Amino acid sequence: MLCLSVAVAVTIGPADIQIGDVWSVVTSHLDGTPSDVSPIRDGIVWNLRLPRTLLAAVCGAGLAVCGAVMQSLLRNPLADPFVLGVSSGASTGAVAVVVLGIGGGALSLSGGAFVGAVCSFAIVLLLSHVLGGSTDRVVLAGVAAMQLFSALTSFVVMTAADAETTRGVLFWLLGSLSGAGWTDVTLCGAVLAVALVICAGHARTLDAFTFGEDAAAALGVSVARTRLVLLSVTALLTAVLVSSAGAIGFVGLVLPHAIRALTGPAHARLLPLTALAGAVFLVWADTLARTVLDPQEIPVGVVTSLIGVPAFVLVLYRTRSTR
Repeated sequence: MLCLSVAVAVTIGPADIQIGDVWSVVTSHLDGTPSDVSPIRDGIVWNLRLPRTLLAAVCGAGLAVCGAVMQSLLRNPLADPFVLGVSSGASTGAVAVVVLGIGGGALSLSGGAFVGAVCSFAIVLLLSHVLGGSTDRVVLAGVAAMQLFSALTSFVVMTAADAETTRGVLFWLLGSLSGAGWTDVTLCGAVLAVALVICAGHARTLDAFTFGEDAAAALGVSVARTRLVLLSVTALLTAVLVSSAGAIGFVGLVLPHAIRALTGPAHARLLPLTALAGAVFLVWADTLARTVLDPQEIPVGVVTSLIGVPAFVLVLYRTRSTR
């Protein structure tokens, strides 16, 4: 389904492109043989649509996996990749670079977003440690950091940015894949692969966390070390994805609940299927975002929220009905 979604999504747009054209372009670039597709169509597929669609798949998979891990690790059904304030920190970092010129040109918008996300996560770890380090303290520290960096972002935008800069920053903050390139795909894909390997290696440990921290400790799990490792991995992955695509909400919140309802709580099945479902979902959400009001583009975060809110309400209702 994911391969078919990517292939079909690349063909959708103003230019008339067929799936056969996509296959011809991809094979010609991979093996160096000449393509029978025109140079214009070749450029549209290889330089514009394909990297954007692949980045959407990578971001969807990464955000969904982060949500699944955090919901199990923190035992909070409302946990998602942004509960630790990573998204808000990334927003502040991006605004600081674009509006205030921090970095003197050495940092791009994506670089500033990554630095801000890492700083935000460091603050959350420090606060949660000072407050006791328990699961609920981590969530509360994340909420505090999220509100702090959101306020800082709004203050900087309102006081130092002109109208055009404000519009561009706000569009990025709502999630945008319009500037996707092969560098973004490579970086995000590599980080996602490493994160998936680490999280999959902790699948049985996450199963133990389902029964609570005391039960996990009784089963021989190093609770503090495991929580630090997995929270760091999810925060790093979220920071990389947000720095490339902006803040895209509800993917990490809704998809893990939907897949968990289909497959059960065992993380050996839950994590890979959640990644695939998140990838398919964001590929089609981005396709809607760039085509539904063509030639105007909607931020992909708006589309995911419009779809995610009723879907999440439905998931909550079905969960309530089965209890």
